[in-house]
Order: sequence, then structure tokens, then C-alpha cells
Amino acid sequence: MECPTKLYYTNKKEYANQKKGDDFLEALAQGGFQVEELARLEYDGGILLEGNDWDYSLLVAQTKELLKQENVIIYEPAFLFNNCFIRVDILVKQGNKVELIEVKAKSINSNDKFAILGKRGGLRSEWKAYLFDIAFQEYVMQNAFPNWHINPYLLLIDKNKTATVDGLNQKFKITSTSNKRTGIIVEKGITKYDIGESILTKIAVDSIISNIKSGVFKYDDSYSFNEAISLFTEHYSKDIKINSPVNVKCKKCEFYTIDDNDLKSGYLECWTAQLNVSKKTIKDEPKVYEVGNFKSASKLIENGTFLIKDIMEDDVRVLSKSYGMSLSERQWLQISKIKEKDNSPYIDIDGLKLEMSSWKFPLHFIDFETSTVAIPFNKGRKPYEQIAFQFSHHKISREGSIFHETEYISSEAGNFPNFDFLRALKKALSFDEGSIFKYSYHENTILNAIYEQLISSNEKDKEELIDFIQSISHSKKESNFSWVGKRDMIDLCEMVKLYYYDPQTKGSNSIKAVLPAILNNSEYLKNKYSKSIKEISLSSKNFSDDTVFIELEENGEVISPYKSLPQLFEDWSEDELDNLISDIEGIDNGGAALIAYSRLQFQEMNDAERLEIKKALLMYCELDTLAMVMLYEFFRDSINAQ
Repeated sequence: MECPTKLYYTNKKEYANQKKGDDFLEALAQGGFQVEELARLEYDGGILLEGNDWDYSLLVAQTKELLKQENVIIYEPAFLFNNCFIRVDILVKQGNKVELIEVKAKSINSNDKFAILGKRGGLRSEWKAYLFDIAFQEYVMQNAFPNWHINPYLLLIDKNKTATVDGLNQKFKITSTSNKRTGIIVEKGITKYDIGESILTKIAVDSIISNIKSGVFKYDDSYSFNEAISLFTEHYSKDIKINSPVNVKCKKCEFYTIDDNDLKSGYLECWTAQLNVSKKTIKDEPKVYEVGNFKSASKLIENGTFLIKDIMEDDVRVLSKSYGMSLSERQWLQISKIKEKDNSPYIDIDGLKLEMSSWKFPLHFIDFETSTVAIPFNKGRKPYEQIAFQFSHHKISREGSIFHETEYISSEAGNFPNFDFLRALKKALSFDEGSIFKYSYHENTILNAIYEQLISSNEKDKEELIDFIQSISHSKKESNFSWVGKRDMIDLCEMVKLYYYDPQTKGSNSIKAVLPAILNNSEYLKNKYSKSIKEISLSSKNFSDDTVFIELEENGEVISPYKSLPQLFEDWSEDELDNLISDIEGIDNGGAALIAYSRLQFQEMNDAERLEIKKALLMYCELDTLAMVMLYEFFRDSINAQ
């Protein structure tokens, strides 16, 4: 329903597909399979229907055989009706009364009565996919067994609940060697009583499903629920393409390639056919959805404006602010440079100079790596609590010397590291009153989360740690407490947004987009970092003295230093790992690090393998803070050059 056209491209080998699948990595990142196994324990005594989804007739026959029992619990039963095939997570049958239970790692606060239905009574957008999924399951089951009385439920992680046993997460080991679909090895002999009080909550969705089927709740304005099933089933079985209108979601289309190879691009087929333009135009011309944080993109595409060069100033409604660039000014700057074919960077020297005049030496640059898991590691912890397992810290003296000053990593399985992490950070930053820098909001969010954890803790140095957090951060709007620290971290990402724009970034403010741009445009940085660490007297804890951070493509463009880091997973780039976690709850950075940390928590491996992953994690995090240092040097050199 998100894009019916994808039905035509799915499972066709002639089409490029950028969506890499790996059940093991997805399990590490998302925890969904663990939650599924946890749910089965809460509905113990069930029968698991094993087998691959493509064995339709066999799975359906096995399900029918089990359903001959008057009362039965089945995990992953299969149903088929008119070319619609489903597997149900948990089915509980008592006579003709049947519970259809869909298990999700997505969380809910059981105290929030507007969690699924908003205050106005409509479906909240983040729940649509889940609810239409279970509506489809109910549709197939009801048609396959018309005499059944079916009650559909969502079984979700409850963020309001607390784990009552230690090591709950470790009872569901993720492994790449399991022959089970979930890839989970459940602790031998474990029973329902070993998992303590439930951290799941069961939500009845029968009235919502009824409203979906009747058309009260719609996915969008394209089709009703029944129309969609009829249309999709017919077109998929006959291999006929449904031509959905192109929209902003095309930005993430997996059937995309711009390379001239043997694979077709579904994306290019859609855009060239609907816009009646050449493939070269679609390949070369920036699209409306590429404008940074541009909320009007969807409306413009609906009204027939697809390319950035065709956006008019009235479409942006440019508003200025008292200092730096407003979001709309930045958007219009990006658009103008594309219209004028101007690839030069923009930098507000005066604005930067004023900001930097207030910074106090020595300067400290910090980056956190964090994780969040559905099933807590420790007793007393709640689902999806933030876990801060690593930081890197660079320092610049007034004279300009650069030191990789401190770092911290906790890689022990089952350990809750947050308070030790904070103690190490406090020690690292307490020797002076120098300015502290982060990149984007993540570090402040994590310190707020640890603050809440400390409030309810019994740590002996609790008050000291709370005072430290309050000294270097600011409270979030929704917090019950309010503070702004004397050394509140300065956000370099905000400095970029306010005072710097480079067309090379294509509207992205990610440090991984900004770093190559500044390296390509700074002779100072090119000259400095094309030399080895020992030649420029750079302090490093994880890179060898012979390491050179800048290498060039054949065309003279700088290769991002991130590209030279060791791959944490074979055949998976850091960008692909970031994409794997992009929609996961509570995660806003560091896909590669998060999945690597999860691997250390769950996978059986020897000491040498663990050491290699730990070393790679340290290198990743150090490069993050070194990238911040390079950005500072770029700003400083730009000012000095005026």
C-alpha cells in the first residue's frame, strides 16, 4: 500500500534491489525475533509450524491438521485464500473462538490512551503499517474459516514495564548458526516463570480492524482496503504493473540504480514514464525531495514540480532570522546554487567569527555510541532504555595541538555501562572549563536519559554525577526538571546549519556528508591530512603512526576517511548498516557501531574475534571526533584566510 508498483519489481532478478537482507543482522539491530521468542514463552505449550514460506500447500495442510484439535496454540500457522498467503505469529484456538496475535518489537506506553488512536480518533501514522498488516491477516483467516469468531491483538513491548529478572535479554541468544527462522537460541530449560513479570502488553484491535475493513480508516486516498486486496492480488498474479504516482517516498526506493549495468532500474522506469523525460535527465537532475528538510516537497510533486531547478522562490517562502541562515534561507540557497549551476561553498565568516570568539580553550570534542534494546539486560531496567557503551574525546590546546585525549568502551556481555560511562566522561572533562562540542543532538539526549536513570538509582556518587550532567547539557522540553549547563555542549551541526553550506552535501548535514565536502574545499586540510599521523604530530589511540587520512580518487576528489575504516561485517558498508537501523525505535545514529555492539552481546565468538570488533569500534568512534576537529580547523582556517 506504500507503493503498489513495487509488486511488479519484487523477486525479479533483472531489477536492481538495494535492500540487502540479512536475518542475523536485522535481529541484532532490531530485536524483533527475540521478542517473538519471549512472546511464545508467555503463550507456552504451543506447537511451532516450521518450514519455508514458499511451501504454501504443505504449510497450509499442516496447519489444518493441527486445527482439528478443539483447543490448540500454534506458532506461525499458515493460511491461504484466493492467492493471499499469511503466517500468523501466535494463534490461540478454543473451539471456534480464535485469538490472532501479532507480535511486534515496537513499543507502547500502556498508560497512553492516545498511543494508537490520536486525540481526534484517527490512526496515528506510525501504526498504520502494523494495523493494516493484521487486518490483512484477519481477512485471510476469516475467509479461510468463515465460522470462526476471530479476535485480533497486537502484542507489544511495554515501555512502562520493568524487567524483574537479571539477564533477561541473554536468555534469547541471537546467532547466525541457528536453523530456526528467528535465529534465536532460547536458554535450555527456560520456562514462563524464569522470565519474571511480563514486559509485554496485549492490545485488542478488533474495532480498529473493523474500521479499516469498512473504510473508516484508510491507508491513504488511493484505494479502500478491499479494493487494494483485489487489485494487488490480480495484478501480481498476472504480472501487470500498477503505475503509482511518483512521490517523495521514491527517495528510498530499493529498486534503484543509476549505473549502466545489466540490471534494470524500477525507479528510473517509473520516473521516466510518468514525467515523459529521458533517463539522463532523471539521473542528472536533482529532485525536489533532495532539498534538505523540505516539507513542501510532497505537495510540489503532487502539483507537477519534480526537479529542484523548477522550484520557485514562492514555493519556499523564505524567512530570515536575526543571525545565521534560517531553514528556508538554507533551502533557497541549495535551490539557487542548482539553478545557477554554482558548486562553490557558502560560508558566513562574520557569523562564525562571532560564535567562535566565545569558545574557551582547551576545546573538547566528544562523540557517543549507544544502543537501545527491546528486552532489557538487567533487572530494574525498562525496554528501550538508552545504553551508552562508548565515547571518544579529542582535545585542542590554545596553541593548536590536537590530542586524542580519552576514550571509553564497554563490550562485556550483559553489562549496564551507563554510570561507569558517565564517570569516565566526568573524569575526562573535569580538568578545565574549556568549551565542549557535540555534533547534533544525540549526546544531549543520552545525557538526559542517564539523568533519569540516575534519579531512580542508588549510586553512591549519584548527586555528583547529576551535577556533572547538568553542567554540560540542557534539559529536554518534556523533562520534569529544567537546567542549562554552564558548559552546555556546543552543537557543531548547528554551526553548519547556520553558517555553512556546500552543494556537495546535497542538503545533508550529516558529519559523513560534511566531512568530504570540507576536505575537498580546504587546501589546508588536504595538505595536512595527506601526511601521516607521525608527520603532523597528531595524537591517536587507535590508528598507527603511518596512517594517512586523506587519499584521492583518480579525478582528484577526496575519498572520505570513513571509507578506509575496516568493515565491521563482511559485504556490508557502514552506510548500509546505518540504513538497516534507520527506522528502528530510539535510534538516531551509528548503525554500524550499534550492530557491532549487539554482536558482542549475543554472538558466540573467540577472544581474537571479539578483540577485532572492539578495535574497529574504537577506530570508528575516534574518527567521529577527529572529523569534528577537522570541521573546527576548517572554520578557523576560513576565518584566518579573510
